Amino acid sequence: MLLGFDLGSSSVKGALVDSVTGAIVAAVHYPESEMTIDAPQPGFAEQDPEMWWQNVRIVTQRLLQKAGMNGNDISGIGISYQMHGLVVLDQNGAVLRPSIIWCDSRAVAYGERANAALGHQFCLDHYLNAPGNFTASKLKWVKENQPDLFKKIHRFMLPGDYIAYRMSGDIQTTLSGLSEGILYDFKNNSPAHHLMEHYGIPTSMVADIVPTVGKQAVLSANGAAELGLKPGITIGYRAGDQPNNAMSLNALEAGEVAATGGTSGVIYAVSGQPVYDSQSRVNSFAHVNYTPETPYTGVLLCINGAGIQYRWARSVMADAGMSYPDMERAAASVMPGCEGLTILPFGNGAERMLNNRNVQGGIYHLDFNLHGKAHLFRAALEGIAFAFVYGANILRENNVTLHTMKVGSGNLFESAIFSQTLATLTNSQIQMMDTNGAAGAARAAGVATGQFANLSEAMKTQQVVREFHPFAHKEAYQNAYNAWLKDLNQTSAE
Repeated sequence: MLLGFDLGSSSVKGALVDSVTGAIVAAVHYPESEMTIDAPQPGFAEQDPEMWWQNVRIVTQRLLQKAGMNGNDISGIGISYQMHGLVVLDQNGAVLRPSIIWCDSRAVAYGERANAALGHQFCLDHYLNAPGNFTASKLKWVKENQPDLFKKIHRFMLPGDYIAYRMSGDIQTTLSGLSEGILYDFKNNSPAHHLMEHYGIPTSMVADIVPTVGKQAVLSANGAAELGLKPGITIGYRAGDQPNNAMSLNALEAGEVAATGGTSGVIYAVSGQPVYDSQSRVNSFAHVNYTPETPYTGVLLCINGAGIQYRWARSVMADAGMSYPDMERAAASVMPGCEGLTILPFGNGAERMLNNRNVQGGIYHLDFNLHGKAHLFRAALEGIAFAFVYGANILRENNVTLHTMKVGSGNLFESAIFSQTLATLTNSQIQMMDTNGAAGAARAAGVATGQFANLSEAMKTQQVVREFHPFAHKEAYQNAYNAWLKDLNQTSAE
């Protein structure tokens, strides 16, 4: 049996996977309500790594109970985690401060200054990205604002590295992890020495580098006792949640594309070589199967305002007790374009694909004598789909093909209105697969333990459960998108 974890910012998800068939035996998440995100100042977002670990413990026990098995049956562990976070440890392995997580924006100015000092083209050539608000810049913020604490740092790591550390006692990271923190130099196949030197970060703070897929460490006696498992289990995989989601959907080769529609929306396209967007509207990172000899990179488009906008629409506009399927049925009674009503879904902060502008959300052309709740529900779904289309066009500008998008279940893609709009306007097929990130992490660990020959074999077990194909007649959809785009452009110009 294989055990996988997916550490998000809202919950920890876990899955047990049969090591022979690859089938999901049990899946749980905890907590039921969202994990706490602390905001000591505006723009800050922090979480306690100890909270993550305690939730991993609870998830492990619930999985074993649900499957009716004990901890002696596990052969491998895989870990997926929220990207771009920062955890710092002292010489004794103690956490020095709360983790600065992915949605924290305090380090933006440091990244901008580093990009100007090193040169934008230099950063793109070496890191595929501007330093931005990623892990390296967060560490620079600590250095400048908490200098006494910074002096105590022995090693820094990503959230998934911390979970593996609590399991094994080994302080490690991966090449793919370094790349997501803008701490890997693609040109020199090394840590990002120039950026670290500019930031004043000693290279001795970099954790030991292990393969993304492979025998990284083993579960220690202490880790086993806390989790209720046997010591010596192979920890065989870790990766950020978006590369992991793509891998879980078997997007591993050049030209394959994965997407998800959670709180934020993501399209993640695999390229056979390092690529970058000159305007940094999308980001490129080492994919889970990256090596200097086979340089697969993931081109990541992130839309901050996606599912969070539809959740807002439900909480503000829907009748008491109205479910998402109820909203979908109501929205289906309205024709594409919503009789002129448009919604911009960008009310969740600055959007990277819009050159870091914060255009905010907005409802346009509302007619009190014409538009009702059903129009608002459909316009909300269409607005998110149109944002995906806008981003897909940026990917195409960067030579990314979008013939087929693979998606998981349980998110915005469950909406036929959303998925059909996106498929039609991008002229792409959408395939929904019966998998999740925790199960993908578990299957990847099976490669390290020898149950599967490679990642492709490990991921091929999932089945397509639903498909959406482009409509042949798309004039109504195109007109609606053009109207939405006009509103976006006018709002952006204000």
